Amino acid sequence: MTPAELVEGLYEDCLNKRQLDRLDDYLAPGFVGANGENGPEGFRRTIERMVTAFPDLQFEIEDLFAAEDKVCLRWRFRAAQLGPLASVAPTGKMVVQEGIAIYHASDGKLTRAWLQVDRLGVLQQIGAVTL
Repeated sequence: MTPAELVEGLYEDCLNKRQLDRLDDYLAPGFVGANGENGPEGFRRTIERMVTAFPDLQFEIEDLFAAEDKVCLRWRFRAAQLGPLASVAPTGKMVVQEGIAIYHASDGKLTRAWLQVDRLGVLQQIGAVTL
């Protein structure tokens, strides 16, 4: 698979379809995630926390660019907070979050990820933070 196909597959199969048993198909054993996750198992825990907070979570890839061993994508999700998010109890409120992620690939697997998201905006949308 090309690096772009790896990223598309990760989002479609593992994140949107919840086929977490397929993480090894996309992520290298030494994968380092944007939040310091280590390997597919570390990334799995991050996904499980997000899906617990937002069970209807579905990522929409809005843009995807690839150059050699790096892939950049811009995504959006819209989901209801039906489970706890960090220390915030479920609110039932709909949130929209946009993000930009960059992935590095080597030897047919994703090895590194960097992420920029508006976490403050999500906390404002669920009423956990007011400015």
